[in-house]
Amino acid sequence: MRILGIDPALRTTGFGVIDVEGSTLHYVASGTIKTDAVAVGDLPGRLKIIYDGVREVAARYEPTCASIEIVFVNVNPQSTLLLGQARGAAITGLVSCNIGVSEYTALQMKKAIVGAGHARKEQIQEMVKRLLKLPGLPGKDAADALGLAVCHAHAARSFAAIEKAAARTRSTRGQFKGGRSF
Repeated sequence: MRILGIDPALRTTGFGVIDVEGSTLHYVASGTIKTDAVAVGDLPGRLKIIYDGVREVAARYEPTCASIEIVFVNVNPQSTLLLGQARGAAITGLVSCNIGVSEYTALQMKKAIVGAGHARKEQIQEMVKRLLKLPGLPGKDAADALGLAVCHAHAARSFAAIEKAAARTRSTRGQFKGGRSF
């Protein structure tokens, strides 16, 4: 399984790609999609860069699935709305490439990577470096994206085990039909 992690932001969107073989994780690539080329006030231009950048990364690395961070509600509602639009552009880029998208909060990712939900960026960078056996620290945005990919790798195994168990033990008792149970 090849997972593409996306850490959306309006100025710098991070991406990270990993391969999963059993319980082993392999680093493939990481980087950022920067929207500096257009004016700060050109929101549609920035969203197009994010959309096109995500599509380019997906075409280059051909992931089987993707994970993206869920928007955190800030004190400033305008910042939250702008971040949500950047996230929407990234998700649209992924689904336009027929890639399934899973969503995780920053807290879930931090707990999966560092073991603490309020970990600092530097802690995430260090743990991603160790988990993926990287020679150096990845950038902060790329580290978050790689963290989301690793988080999904762990969660996907759990989801698959639950799905497999549910398929074996499905019962017809207690089902609802037309508002009545039988």
